[in-house]
Amino acid sequence: MTTQPPLHSVPRAEDLYAKFVVPSANRGLTLVRGQGARVWDDQGRTYLDLGGGVAVNSLGHAHPAITDTLARQSATLIHSSNLYYNPWQGELARRLVGLTGAGKMFFCNSGAEANEALIKLARKWGHASGRYEVITATNSFHGRTMATLSATGQDKIKVGFDPLVPGFVTVPYNDLAAVEAAITPKTAAILVEGIQGEGGVYVATPEYLLGLRKLADDRNLLLLMDAVQCGYFRTGQWQSFQRILETTPGGDAFRPDAIAMAKSLGAGFPMGAVWFREPYQDVFGPGTHGTTYGGSPLACAVALTVLDVLERENLAENIRARGDELIAGLNKLAGTRGIAAVRGFGGLVGFQMKDEEAAPVVARLTQAGLLLVPAANRTVRVLSPLNVTADEIAEALAIIESAL
Repeated sequence: MTTQPPLHSVPRAEDLYAKFVVPSANRGLTLVRGQGARVWDDQGRTYLDLGGGVAVNSLGHAHPAITDTLARQSATLIHSSNLYYNPWQGELARRLVGLTGAGKMFFCNSGAEANEALIKLARKWGHASGRYEVITATNSFHGRTMATLSATGQDKIKVGFDPLVPGFVTVPYNDLAAVEAAITPKTAAILVEGIQGEGGVYVATPEYLLGLRKLADDRNLLLLMDAVQCGYFRTGQWQSFQRILETTPGGDAFRPDAIAMAKSLGAGFPMGAVWFREPYQDVFGPGTHGTTYGGSPLACAVALTVLDVLERENLAENIRARGDELIAGLNKLAGTRGIAAVRGFGGLVGFQMKDEEAAPVVARLTQAGLLLVPAANRTVRVLSPLNVTADEIAEALAIIESAL
């Protein structure tokens, strides 16, 4: 007979991890409960959580609609495999295509898997012409599998994993000329993030995105976008490129050829997805790519509920407004508290420290009761749930001002 694990002792949790869990992460608190934008540790202390499980908890913690869906769907049908149709996957695909544009969806379980599908698309599509190389950007982050690790533009996460998967060329972000110079007869695709979250919350310029689209069209390349962190309404628009281009003439017509999604899609339930634009929607035929768990009835039911809540509560508008409040407050602190710069939109905002690394700053803020997430280049990320309130943003700003 099994029992639930004890949730009251930090030493107990640390001892269990030390003995039985691979030390692949630096951990701090032992969290035992969450509600909305709040979490509690095993000592009963409360924290304002604007780290959101690294941009995953789009509706905060313990949202009643998700709780209800998990209970009802688990009593109906949890898993059936992709050997069969299930109506939840079909309906979710319909709604996501409706938000994005003409094309089709592929469902998987994580952001890394979604980006793997982008890489495999480039290779499958370019195979007949002998093209397989993918151009990526410096400071990018695409995942921890061997292919997505190799695609990532950060050397520090590649140490010890040589030889890497060949076929990736990395050039500076927001540098259109560098992309063009890197194109060879072997190039099949360009892969970029609309906002580099892990890399330090650096935002693509409108000129860069539109230039990449034209370059891909002129040179017969695929333009692939990793929207795992920056997509799914996190910026106040469905995709970050829409927020970036919303005031740019012709920007509303911009579409990449495929988009990788995950994180906020399941609001805490593991899920990934890829949208393929219409000309490329059937590149993967039966047997060319697949997944055991992807698009399960349970995962898709949860994702449909997340969409329902987002639409019913106008959360895209909410996170846009709350992000503007956060950025305005952080900009008032810029030049003080060691803050050198503020970047981002909505629920993906970063403030860069002048002299300190991000990790110790995050540790100080944790002690003060605010959970945030470090990023590269001395940047601290604020990854608020999409339903964060104005009072919670004000509270976070007050903690930052006081603790720093």
